[in-house]
Amino acid sequence: MSVIPDVSDPFAADRGGPAQPLLTVSGLVKHFPVRKGAGPKKTVRAVDGIDLTVLKGETLGIVGESGCGKSTTAKLIMGLIERDAGQMLYDGQPVGERAMPWRSYRRAVQMVFQDSYASLNPRMTVEQSIAFGPKVNGVPGRQAVDRARALLDRVGLEPKRFAGRYPHEISGGQRQRVNIARALALEPRLVLLDEAVSALDKSVEAQVLNLLLDLKQEFGLTYIFISHDLNVVRFISDRVMVMYLGRVAEIGPSDTVLAAPAHPYTQALLASMPSLDPDNRTEEALLAGDPPNPIDPPSGCRFHPRCALAADVCSGTEPALDAVAPLHRVACLARQAGSGHPAAPARALAA
Repeated sequence: MSVIPDVSDPFAADRGGPAQPLLTVSGLVKHFPVRKGAGPKKTVRAVDGIDLTVLKGETLGIVGESGCGKSTTAKLIMGLIERDAGQMLYDGQPVGERAMPWRSYRRAVQMVFQDSYASLNPRMTVEQSIAFGPKVNGVPGRQAVDRARALLDRVGLEPKRFAGRYPHEISGGQRQRVNIARALALEPRLVLLDEAVSALDKSVEAQVLNLLLDLKQEFGLTYIFISHDLNVVRFISDRVMVMYLGRVAEIGPSDTVLAAPAHPYTQALLASMPSLDPDNRTEEALLAGDPPNPIDPPSGCRFHPRCALAADVCSGTEPALDAVAPLHRVACLARQAGSGHPAAPARALAA
């Protein structure tokens, strides 16, 4: 049976359209309350005002240190946790409203998690796990099973060998292939991949990455790819968004951001990447200390306590996400004309 998306579905139509937004997120906020004693109420500012646009057919990579809000952002986009503020538009329709209810949105947007074993029900076979989503969304049982078997074959797992197995009977790489097949079972347009290859060894990781690229081309998919590994992000992403302490530090084309980063935090992340070249060893850390407490983030630029370019203005002025080149935006006062930073350019760069 073919697993090509059903374009007769109104939510599956118009998969193409280069440079057209598929998902637009504005002012996304999520604060988690901290319950300690009877003192003043405090909150963890996990995501504190995120704006992003994902274009049809592209892969947007999201990078940053642990605790910067990457996974929380993905869960907010997926609707697994409720947002405190912000708006999401999916293909021009507001998510959660009458035009795009959550049930329809979740059929069009799926997610693959880091822990391939915890993501699967240990009491269900591989075939049952993949067919479950289509069944509860109205696909007849036999058709759902046929779709599950076709997807198993497409992700490189022979249905006769793997369909009846349970999660504990297959390897981590095979389980992640099952999770990818399950995500595709509802014929989504957008797939969120949250550290989907970080738990795999390098040989299996390369196979899964190549599989994701093939599936993207075959099914007209759009990806949001979250990872700590900048080499993986460089390989798979069209654009990169760098997050720091719940906010966007830099966003732009991957070739630009990863080859000539404008934000000091992005520069430090790239400099921290290990190198096999003995002549290219890092002699001293460009980024010292841990990220500040998200319960009480620094005033002004949140990165200024760790930044080599920090000036007096950085502690009192919050930088906007401004353009420094076509399609390249950075939240750094040292890159913005008229900001008052001593290293700021004399005039604004071309947007």
